[in-house]
Amino acid sequence: MLKRTIYDEEHEMFRRTVRKWAEAEVFPHAEEWREAGCVSREVWKKAGEQGFLCMYADEKYGGLGLDDFRYDMILAEEINPKEPGFFIGLHNRIVGPYLHKMGTEDQKARYMPGIVSGEIVLAIAMTEPGTGSDLGGVKTRAVEMDDHWVLNGSKTYISNGILAGLVIVAARTGDGHEIGLFLVEDGMEGFSRGRRLKKMGLQSQDTAELFFDNVKVPKTNVLGDPRRGFKSMMMNLAEERIMGALGFMARAEHAFGLTMEYIMDRRAFGRPIGTFQNSRFKMASMRTELDAGWALTDHLVREHLKGELSAEMAAEAKLFTSEVEGRVVDECVQLHGGAGYMDEYEISRLYSDARISRIYAGTSEIMREIIGRGLGLDERGRN
Repeated sequence: MLKRTIYDEEHEMFRRTVRKWAEAEVFPHAEEWREAGCVSREVWKKAGEQGFLCMYADEKYGGLGLDDFRYDMILAEEINPKEPGFFIGLHNRIVGPYLHKMGTEDQKARYMPGIVSGEIVLAIAMTEPGTGSDLGGVKTRAVEMDDHWVLNGSKTYISNGILAGLVIVAARTGDGHEIGLFLVEDGMEGFSRGRRLKKMGLQSQDTAELFFDNVKVPKTNVLGDPRRGFKSMMMNLAEERIMGALGFMARAEHAFGLTMEYIMDRRAFGRPIGTFQNSRFKMASMRTELDAGWALTDHLVREHLKGELSAEMAAEAKLFTSEVEGRVVDECVQLHGGAGYMDEYEISRLYSDARISRIYAGTSEIMREIIGRGLGLDERGRN
């Protein structure tokens, strides 16, 4: 296994703390949450009590003032493999930074204490029934009035959609790519949630439809320039895709570990099935892919820490690691034989959970499009 050198001793101490907490407060509830289709509100508050939420937030809001991406990496690596429905990374590194970087002092004072404590769960609403990865096709519209905006439209496949107390909603405010980001609070008149969507995997993750019917959003709830939200969304996608890559690799690594244990315990023809050439070769190939995925991810994390991560490289990480996860988990199911098809075995759930990785945060096809355009291979050709 590749030795990773991206962490210091302080990070490893934090890892031990997270692992101990997750084993006590998260993993014992996994089955209960899968059946409910949603993690509990209590686990969010308990994560807040531990200081795990939006650690970069200023101390005056209850945060730690600790803006080191690696701590959130550890949360993803320790929690995601066994309870991928607890979308703490979405809260911390995908939605939270919008308020942290773009929010006014008034907005931060109103929302950040609850975000840090876990009282307010965050979601971001971009995807629409007719619009997926093409954010330029957003049809939800906001119309400016005297002291507020009127928001109309709908969103779908929204992660944390049921529990969210604050949703950042992307809405068209003009022509072309003029899009605004609006802070919509739970309880605002005209804001409603549809059904909790049933999914192939990630059963404990609350994914929902959201509806906006003449929602009056105060101008104090506009995040940044109401006509430049598209640019802001593009800037944050690189970090989202690196977070995704970490989760994909952590789940694939966990699947590999489970399979190693299984093939050394399960016997056929008088010996462990792991000692057969086919098993050895399969495990060797997976180990190689895993090490390559970790090396790429850690390299790009270092680029991100320096502020030099490009959209194209983030897309490469998302593409490669999600594909690795898919291949590894599929092979692991095969090595489990009939047991791999049984839901009582963890590898079966990992297989179902892994299928979405090549779709959310940008499909593999969109990732290839971004990478290809970066090579100058778009419809205009090279300049």
